[in-house]
Amino acid sequence: MSFSTLALSPEVLRSVRDRGHHQPTPIQADAIPVALAGRDLVATAGTGSGKTAAFLLPLLNRLHASGGHGLTAMILAPTRELAAQIGREFSLLTRNTRLRCAVVVGGESMGRQLHDLRTAQVVVACPGRLIDHLERGDVKLDRIDFVVIDEADRMLDMGFVPQLRRIMRMVTRPHQTLMFSATMEASVEAVAREFLCDPARVTIGRISTPPASIRQSIYPVTSDNKGRLLLKLIGDREVNRAIVFTRTKSRADRAAKLLIRNGIKAVAIHGDRSQNQRNAALAGFHRGQFAVLVATDVAARGLDIPEVSHVINFDLPETSDSYIHRIGRTARMGRSGEALSFVMPEDASSLRDIERTLGMNLERTSVEGFEMPEIAQPKPSAIAMRRPVHHRPLRGRPNGPGFRARRKDAR
Repeated sequence: MSFSTLALSPEVLRSVRDRGHHQPTPIQADAIPVALAGRDLVATAGTGSGKTAAFLLPLLNRLHASGGHGLTAMILAPTRELAAQIGREFSLLTRNTRLRCAVVVGGESMGRQLHDLRTAQVVVACPGRLIDHLERGDVKLDRIDFVVIDEADRMLDMGFVPQLRRIMRMVTRPHQTLMFSATMEASVEAVAREFLCDPARVTIGRISTPPASIRQSIYPVTSDNKGRLLLKLIGDREVNRAIVFTRTKSRADRAAKLLIRNGIKAVAIHGDRSQNQRNAALAGFHRGQFAVLVATDVAARGLDIPEVSHVINFDLPETSDSYIHRIGRTARMGRSGEALSFVMPEDASSLRDIERTLGMNLERTSVEGFEMPEIAQPKPSAIAMRRPVHHRPLRGRPNGPGFRARRKDAR
């Protein structure tokens, strides 16, 4: 199947060819025709499946058909980095047109965003900063007729439902809404019922599992040996480009400093860094200026960084969803990759949840010269019989631990 078989305008098809794309991914092949037909849509697919183009191409088709006058489309994203990435992809696909988008996120100049909003047909925004502009009267949503809610499950995790309700109340015209998510739990389905009208549903693959092209392994380790093991693995492997995930901002900084002291070009990204610092870190990682990006989960969702050969969980995440999204930063768009996870004895419960969700035992790997503590390993039959564990989002827990900090990071 090629893009030419989809009912896209010649202008959009030319833009797709200019980007070097010839065949749609499964999510694009199934979602684009539904979106072009004008129906509301709930689309669910795993990481690296091409969801961004699946909503941008129908949007561009509509803008070409209408002439693209005034602000008529809105894309909502949970993090600054994801919003910026969507904005970049929009610009690449519209290089030969006069279509413009305004990226509206926290940590950047309100004045510059206001300037961009005056000439844009599309606003790509994090909910918090968009509400700031709405309260100032900088922008109106009364002409919006196309809405995308991207990474809806992450929106729920970060407590954005009240902001979504407030924003959507200001979209007064009849409109089409597309909602994309990597998981489809009951809470996400509830959001779909609230904001969408009789939506079509597209689901690609088994959502709770990562791509088969990722080789996954765990390294039992003690806390004292994590730093040495990280240096050993990065030094021994042909690491083209690696992302190292930690649970906290301070640990991300310490891990990055450890790598730099040992001659490895690394940079940290997390919510305490300024937006300029975060942008510079990602840009440097894209260009190859840094071999290793050390990150908290701010980089675990949505970011499409090509040719990431390795993901290393320096700290094992607490939930299986976080694990799947982290390792999904490698093996994107059909490539292969490796996911290495450091597991301490106290991580046994989190590891069991991850293995239950995956339906498999992860390979235990030892490294000569490193103590290998015992990590409990459930029987394969027990894993297969148990249902995947679904972790409840923070909805309804606005004062839960880390809620305010995580929401501030994303604005």
